[in-house]
Amino acid sequence: MSTFSRSLIATAAGLALFGLAACTGGGKGTEGSEETSSAPTSASSGAGLASFDPCTFFKSDELTSFGLSTKAEEFTQVSFQPGCSWKGEKFTLGLQKNADETVESLGKGGGFDKYTPTAVAGRDGAEMVVAGATGQGICNYVVSAGGGIAIYQLTGAMRDSVAEPCGELKKIVDQTASRLPE
Repeated sequence: MSTFSRSLIATAAGLALFGLAACTGGGKGTEGSEETSSAPTSASSGAGLASFDPCTFFKSDELTSFGLSTKAEEFTQVSFQPGCSWKGEKFTLGLQKNADETVESLGKGGGFDKYTPTAVAGRDGAEMVVAGATGQGICNYVVSAGGGIAIYQLTGAMRDSVAEPCGELKKIVDQTASRLPE
């Protein structure tokens, strides 16, 4: 199996696990009883993300400075986490929003090789590598935004396309996160 195939398989598996880890919202149990979750429960949870469009967030000059195309592509693995991605020669950058999670609640969901809380642009954040993605050229940053979270993802074109995926992604997050909704 080629390095590229392994990288694609690891990316798909990691994204599937990330989507499942994000599925912590409450609902009705099989007996009709109410289940609880650690996700935000107030009526205003995620309200600041309602009009936020991840697909128009980055400025054209930012994208080109990152070595990426200015053309946004659909990047929505699960309906409650819409977003877009931008491709470049060395990596693809994704940005999604999730109004149902917080940095804290997502971290409690598990399914990570790494989940390190950190401050990003004066907000709660976390550096995250989904289970099985260590060494595969993938990194995520989760940032508190608009009562929910914004998820940045860097995926190397090849496992070794970007020497330090989390370091490279942190530069992008540090440069842009201050513009996310409060």
